Amino acid sequence: MRAEKEYKNWNEIKTNDSWAVFKIMGEFVEGYEKLAKIGPCVSIFGSARTPADNPYYALAQRIAKRITDLGFGVITGGGPGIMEAANKGAYENGGVSVGLNIELPFEQQSNPYIDKHNSIDFDYFFVRKVMFVKYAQGFVVMPGGFGTLDELFEAITLIQTKKVDKFPIILVGREFWVGLVDWIKNTLAKERNISPDDLKLIEVVDTEEEVVQILNKFYDQFAISPNF
Repeated sequence: MRAEKEYKNWNEIKTNDSWAVFKIMGEFVEGYEKLAKIGPCVSIFGSARTPADNPYYALAQRIAKRITDLGFGVITGGGPGIMEAANKGAYENGGVSVGLNIELPFEQQSNPYIDKHNSIDFDYFFVRKVMFVKYAQGFVVMPGGFGTLDELFEAITLIQTKKVDKFPIILVGREFWVGLVDWIKNTLAKERNISPDDLKLIEVVDTEEEVVQILNKFYDQFAISPNF
């Protein structure tokens, strides 16, 4: 009876879903138009909950500075914590600082280090994640939570399945990432749920110098271009 009762509203729900397509399309159009103008960037991910006195905050800021020294802009999720640190490093170094903002409970608010013309608001996570990947020439992944892991594994999956060309995926903080990396090696690879070559899709480092070395080495061999 419950399903029969709820079904009466089904056509109205479907109509609302159809109109939502135009809002989704609008977010894609705005994102593409703005990001296409800023040039090659590196996306930096990490926890919104990382305080400014945490060593990873300072490290993210230094990494962003070095990335802009290479001529890349920096893209983050636009919020506090690691995102703020990365935008701050880029902004204070005179580099391009982009924030892809989304309203989240308790923790998301736009940080003050995003270029005003490079701040973009999203309602849909999946549209926002496309923007992280499309114009990024690399992912720098700092310690974070579920959102950071979601973005990390989506990038790995896209490269593994050849939906995008390979680009550097750099995990920063060996102590933080060692448990996950060991599980990937000793469980996923051992069970043959991934191939041995998939392990080469990520690199784990501790310093900004290592991040720069990986980016330089990769782009000495490959051209810079949008990912799809």
